[in-house]
Amino acid sequence: MKRSGPLFTLLGGLLLALFMLTLNATTGSGSSSYGDSSSGAAKPAPPPAASASPSAKPSPSKKPSPAKKPRPPADGKYTGRTDDDTASVAITLRGGRATAYFCDGRTTESWLKGDVEDDGSLRLTGKGGAKLDGRVKGDTVRGTVDVRGGPRPFTAPRAKKKSAGLYRARAEVRGERLDGGWIVQPDGSQVGVLSRDGKPAEAPRLDPGTGAVRLPAGGRLTARPVVP
Repeated sequence: MKRSGPLFTLLGGLLLALFMLTLNATTGSGSSSYGDSSSGAAKPAPPPAASASPSAKPSPSKKPSPAKKPRPPADGKYTGRTDDDTASVAITLRGGRATAYFCDGRTTESWLKGDVEDDGSLRLTGKGGAKLDGRVKGDTVRGTVDVRGGPRPFTAPRAKKKSAGLYRARAEVRGERLDGGWIVQPDGSQVGVLSRDGKPAEAPRLDPGTGAVRLPAGGRLTARPVVP
């Protein structure tokens, strides 16, 4: 009876070892079903992207509006005086061209011509270095005129009266070459210079209705409105 004790002990140890091996084999096969991060494990699908609302439309990109090109001044007549009130200025605009006349009513005068820019600016030139720089703004031309004595500021409003404006007459009477210029203001006042064979003097009065000019020594001229 005393010899059977160690035998039972050895047999119990073998049975316990066999039970542990069986248990390990059973639990090892199911360990991959819990948090297995191996490359063979399936990855969760990404959530679907949010679809745009059918009513939402992409806002079109705004194109910069093209700069508006300034409109050239309308054809017209402008009459006025220098700021020092010593001379008169008249300007006629037509088809992008301008003709101006500067006159003090005694011996100084000048005809000037040039283009009219789209922004209304004028750069007119005449004989002897005469020049007129100005700009049409609304119903008025403002600028400077330089004729024998340095630039002088002037203001010339638009002349809406039919008889107002710029007139000129050129002819040969009794062997004399005559060249005259007149500025008729809207109030009926007028100023002019008439040159006889190149010698300037105060011009006789002009009839704006007919353009007739009666010469003091006899004879007559017919003046016409000036058009560029």
